[in-house]
Amino acid sequence: MNETYTDLEENKTEEIKKEVDVLRKALKEDKNYYMTWQANIATAFQLEYDKWCSKNNRGLHHFPVHKISNKAAENFLNQLIN
Repeated sequence: MNETYTDLEENKTEEIKKEVDVLRKALKEDKNYYMTWQANIATAFQLEYDKWCSKNNRGLHHFPVHKISNKAAENFLNQLIN
């Protein structure tokens, strides 16, 4: 039987859903794994913020970007796993 493009896309979607479910489960069950993801997401945001400040000659480094980026990363992960 020949699979259509739609069939292939549906199969790929199901495969990705299963993989994301594995990730969600790991993030829920392993606090250290969760914290690693949170730190990496927050760091990516902080680096982009620092680049923006440098590029735009803005001295906004007094702004509590680390607290905000950590909270944003936590919020993102909680939405992903719940």
